[in-house]
Parts: sequence; C-alpha cells; structure tokens
Amino acid sequence: MTFVRIGGVAHHVTVEGSGPVCVLSAGLALSWFDWDPVVPLLAPHRTVVRFDRPGHGLSAPAAVPPTAAGEADRIAGVLDALGLPDPVTVVGHSLAGFHAEAFARLHPARTAALVLVDSSVEERPRPGRTTAASRALGTALCAAGVPAALGPLVRRAAVRHDRAPADLVRRVYRTSRVLRGALLENAHYGAVAAELLALRDRHPLPPGLPVTVLAAPDGSARWERRQRALARRLGAHYEAAVPSGHLVMRDRPDAVARAVLSPGRS
Repeated sequence: MTFVRIGGVAHHVTVEGSGPVCVLSAGLALSWFDWDPVVPLLAPHRTVVRFDRPGHGLSAPAAVPPTAAGEADRIAGVLDALGLPDPVTVVGHSLAGFHAEAFARLHPARTAALVLVDSSVEERPRPGRTTAASRALGTALCAAGVPAALGPLVRRAAVRHDRAPADLVRRVYRTSRVLRGALLENAHYGAVAAELLALRDRHPLPPGLPVTVLAAPDGSARWERRQRALARRLGAHYEAAVPSGHLVMRDRPDAVARAVLSPGRS
C-alpha cells in the first residue's frame, strides 16, 4: 500500500505480482479491496495495479470535477508515478469503463488491451446535477452525520453478499470524503459519458487492440442487448459472466482473470 500525488491529490495505490502491467479501476463509490478476489489469479502472471480515484477508498478528496480525458490522464499519471512500463492492460468496471476506454483512445501507445467489466453504457447521456448542487448535498448530509451513522450500512445494502472485510468497510465508508466523492462523480456521470461519445469520433481505438466486454446480464435482456451493442461498437469480444451480479470481480473473479490474461479472444 502506498500513496502517489497526481495533480496535487494523494492517491492510494497498491501494486502486486510481476509481469506485464494491468490496471484495475472500480466503479462508483467502490474501493481497491473490491478487486481482492481477482488479484491472486492475476498476480502470478501480471503486475497488478489498483488505485482509488479521488474521494474513493483511501484517496484524498477531488480537487476538480471528473472528466473523461482527466480520468484517462489520471491512469497515465498513476503509471508514471510508479515508474511502470508500457503498454498496459486497462480494466474498468461500471463507471470506470468510461475512463478505461478514454485511456485507450487518448493514450493508444500505452495500451496493450482494454477490458470493460459490466461497463456503464449511455447511448444518449443526460446532464446530471451541477457541481455546486452536488457539493451542497454532500455538505448537508455530512453535517447531519450520515456517513458515520449510515455509510457502512448503505455499502452493505448496495453490494449484495458483500464479503469485503468489515474493518475496511468501516474505515472507508464512515468518512465524509467518500460520500462527497461519490456524489461528485455521480453529478458528472452524464457529462463524462457525453465526452466519451465525442472521443469515439475523434480518437479511434488502435487497430488490432484486443478489447473485451465482460457483461453481467443477471437476467436482464435489455442490459444484455446494450452490452452486446457496446461490444459491436468497439469491435470487441463479448462474454457474459453467468451467474454474476454487477460486481463481477467478486462474483466471477475467474471470468475477469481470463479476460485480462486472454483479452479480445474470439
């Protein structure tokens, strides 16, 4: 466990294993430990990098609102701060799928493969709350003591069959920092999605880049159609992790590990 400064913000980072580098980034309000079941399967073959975005896990609060390009540069900044070699396999779960894809488009020479784990999909993004509204809501909730009183309970309710260590859940989710970070990312979700759609027109993925869309339909035909459409749009290999909930890395770590070790397989 270590901390690196990117854009003046302290980022919590863990590095394990050896071999070619893969970077794992989890979805909204999740933490580095949500990848725990995957790491033992990858570490014998890959140098596994996990980091918490600002306001998530143990990282410091965000200095600026998130953007697709900014999050792509954040991944690059983590690699630079650690002095790790390119190219890397970049893995994004849920909302972080936007960031991983943006990295592949904006840093093509640094990208060996792209893996999207039940990634967010927005065909027609809508704007969310403003930054001011998000911060005002965070201030009100924190003043009421919501994070300390309810943070871990909300985490347990949102993550079904949560097997994360209770001490880490309390350490992370009792903080106002994490509540504010999640609200800020959620407020800018639509803007980041719209920015990614624009990047797709201006910055094509590198020719021949292995891309995998690993989805968790969980019985939803509509979600499966959208994930398959994403795979077609990206020229990706599509795979359904069944059975699995949204946290595929916890429900099916074997599927995530296969996608990283054999990306874009036909």
